[in-house]
Formats: sequence, C-alpha cells, structure tokens
Amino acid sequence: MDILFANDRAGEYPPSWYAYTAAPPGPYARAEGALSCDVCIVGAGFTGLSAALHLAGRGYDVILLDAHRVGWGASGRNGGQVGTGQRLDQEALEDMVGLDHARRLWELAQEAVTLTKDLAAAHAPDAGYAPGIIHACHRARLVPHARDYSAKMARGYGYDLIRPLDRDEIRHLVGSPAYYGGDIDMGGGHLHPLRYAFGLARAAAAKGVRIFERSTVTGLTELAPATVTTETATITAAHVILACNGYLGRLQQRVTTCVMPINNFIVATEPMTPEVRETFIRGNHAVADSKFVINYFRFSHDHRLLFGGAESYGYRFPKDIAALVRKPMTAIFPQLRDVKITHAWGGTLGITMNRMPHFEQLAGNVLSVSGYSGHGVAMATLGGKLAAEAVAGQAERFDLMASVPTRPFPGGIALRWPLLVLAMVWFSIRDRL
Repeated sequence: MDILFANDRAGEYPPSWYAYTAAPPGPYARAEGALSCDVCIVGAGFTGLSAALHLAGRGYDVILLDAHRVGWGASGRNGGQVGTGQRLDQEALEDMVGLDHARRLWELAQEAVTLTKDLAAAHAPDAGYAPGIIHACHRARLVPHARDYSAKMARGYGYDLIRPLDRDEIRHLVGSPAYYGGDIDMGGGHLHPLRYAFGLARAAAAKGVRIFERSTVTGLTELAPATVTTETATITAAHVILACNGYLGRLQQRVTTCVMPINNFIVATEPMTPEVRETFIRGNHAVADSKFVINYFRFSHDHRLLFGGAESYGYRFPKDIAALVRKPMTAIFPQLRDVKITHAWGGTLGITMNRMPHFEQLAGNVLSVSGYSGHGVAMATLGGKLAAEAVAGQAERFDLMASVPTRPFPGGIALRWPLLVLAMVWFSIRDRL
C-alpha cells in the first residue's frame, strides 16, 4: 500500500480547518515531458519550499515536485507549534554528542525559529504567528525537571525566555486539573501552517521556481546528472533534494529504514466566545504536554480549540477521527464532552529512532532531509535552507546536522511496524503510571 494515497483523494487537501481557512496558490500544472534544471526538489512541504526559495534567491533554476498539492502533507496538517531547540532537550543532546556540538545544535534550532518567524512575516502574514508555548507536566514527578531545565537554559545557554510554572500558575493558564506544573517558553509560538506553506509557495514561484503538482515521483537515478521520473515526465538535474519526510516510501530505501511514517490526528471544535475561550487557555498560547503520545492544543483565530493527539501506527486512518481524538481531549477538558467538532483530520509525519532529524548526503549530488519527529515547523524550514547551502558548496551546517546519528529501526521495513506498536503499548502504560 502506498501511504501517499492510502487515506486521501489524489490532489485534494484533507477536510481540515486549515484547508477550510486558507486560499491555495495555483493550482500548478502536472510535470510533462523532458525537463531539466539545476536542482530538482521532491516534496513541496516546508523543507522543499524553503529549499526552493533559498536556492532561487541564489540564482539556481529549480523544479519543485509534489505528488499532490503544495503543503498537502504534514506541513499543512500539523499543530502549528514553532518550538525552540531541537526535538531532544539540551541535556539529552549533551549526553549524545557532547557540550560543544549540543550548543551548536541549539544555535541552529534558534536560527530555525527566527527564520520561520521572518519568512512568515514576509510571505505569510495571514499565518498569524503568536508567541508562547506552555509545556504541561502530566505527572507531579516531572515538575522539578521543568524547573531545573529552565535554570539550566538561563545559566548555560543564556536563554531566559523560558520560565517554570508551579501547579497554581499552570492552572491559571490552562483550565484543566490534568497538569501539575511545567514551563512557558515565550521564544516559541504558533501559526497557521497551511497559510505559511502557501505563502512560501507564492514567494518561490515569484522567484522563478517551477512548481509541479500531482506529479508523483516514480524513480530516481543517483548519477551526475541525476534523473527523476514521474508518470508523465523525466527531469534531468545537477542536484536532487528529497524532502518527503513520512511519505518517502520506497523511493530511497536507505533513508526509509531510518525514518518511519506514523499518523497523528487533530480536531477543531465549534467556535467559542472569547470569554469561554479564556477559561481553557489564558492568553493566545499553544500547549503541549509531557506524555509520550503527546497531546497538543491551541486556539485558532476564530476561537476554535484545535486539539491533537492519538497517534496510530497502521497505514489507514480510523473511520471516526473525531471520536478517537475526543477521548484524550475530554480527559483534559471534561467540560468539552458534548462540544461540537466541526473538522477532524489526520496526517502522516516521519519519526526517527532518537527523534532527531535525519540529514543525509546520499550521493555527491543527492541530499535527503526528513524525520523531524513532530518538531518540524521551524526545523524543516531551516532544513531546506541548509540543503540549499549544501547545494551551493557550503555544507558545513548541513553536515553538522547530518553528524547526529539516526540509526535504522530494528526489524527492517517489514518488522518495524509491529515492534513499534509493542513499544507504544509500553509507553502508553507508562504515561498512565
């Protein structure tokens, strides 16, 4: 089964609140015939769009392909949270790669947030970037670490935009008895991800990027020049960037062994009054909790609660996404038991074993960037920029990200699914302890 077509109609956006409130660019034509370019990018999500925009700014002739539409995948379906740092916290990174390397990874991640904010302001002001992410501890034993981590970041990294929250403070900010403390990071924020993707696409097209939609890549020959084939076109390119994340499939087996697709789901409620909205989240902040199967939520500009969670590890989306997500939503907010859900949708993201992005130079002229593990709004934007730098012969920062080891999942492509399901059962049990 091809995950690109397992759950959605070809070339159609999902029934999300994002698609309901965003005007798409184009539509762009399907790739046809024999084409050539300096750089062919596969995947028109944040990574591919950012790479295309930055390469066009350097004068490269760029073709950008997508099997469906611009921003169709995880980039246009996610929770919209623009988190600071890497997917792993700095303590874990220091243990993994050492202090100096971890510090450089932090600096890159902070650049990713700044880049995302700047690009959104320039090309997608309607994405409505707003500052503030609350990290909520679902167990009291986790609160001391949140407090200590805030102090560590101020002391060791000079980062003072994150502050700890005790139980009273978090209950003032989040109207739920489910949380015992946490922190609030004003360096991060949230936005409308699909509007952001559309803004990047319009900016890239204005710089001369040739965007082709409904152009599924069926083959890649990693030679110099490389050849990328679709059902209706053959593209000859000096360089190729694979920006497919969870949708890479069997196009590049080496990457696929390290990046696994998983599904996640979001609902949007009916609009609330501003007064009622404040009883759930005080201030226009996003929230993410400490569960391994994370719950994340925020309000839209039209006062709907956007609530995400309930991952699944099969190819197929469940028939009733709203019912699936309502369960964790009402566990946190029991008062929403009878609220009307107006939109429910799923998406596929790419995760790695250690939850760090997978950057790889597959051949001298073929790069792959993926595996953001739920932390991709900012890091995918930066990933595209770093891939563009590498194409231009400035690969130091791309190589820094690539030097973080991301091992293949055990069991190969066939057995990793059941092994991951077993692991998730364990983590779900641990979340309840």
